Amino acid sequence: QEQLVESGGGLVQAGGSLRLSCAASGRTFSTYGMGWFRQAPGKERELVAAISWSGRNTYYTDSVKGRFIISRDNAKNTVYLQMNSLKPEDTGVYYCAVSRTGMAATGISGYDYWGQGTQVTVSS
Repeated sequence: QEQLVESGGGLVQAGGSLRLSCAASGRTFSTYGMGWFRQAPGKERELVAAISWSGRNTYYTDSVKGRFIISRDNAKNTVYLQMNSLKPEDTGVYYCAVSRTGMAATGISGYDYWGQGTQVTVSS
C-alpha cells in the first residue's frame, strides 16, 4: 500500500500563494494517477485537480482553473499543487490520493490510497 505525506499547508492572506507537496513511498508511483482533494468544514470532499501517470493529462475543477497548477516529478515520487490567487473559499484540508488506474480520475471512487491531509486557511 502506498504511503502518502502531504506538506506545504498553512495560513495565507487572500491573493497569496501556497505550494502543496505530496511525497509517496512506493516504487510504483510513476504508474499512478494522482489527485488533490479538499474538504471544507461541513462539506463533502471534492476533487480539486488530477494528473495522469505521465503528467500529460490534467483535470481541474472549475473554481480553480487558471489559479491552481498540478504537476508531478516521478523521479522524486512527488506530486505538487501550486495554488495562486487564493480565496477564502479555498480554505479546507487538502488531501492527495492515488488512482491505480494511472488516469487523471475525476471521481472519488477512482482513488485507492489517501494521505492524512494538510490544512490550508485563507484569510480575507
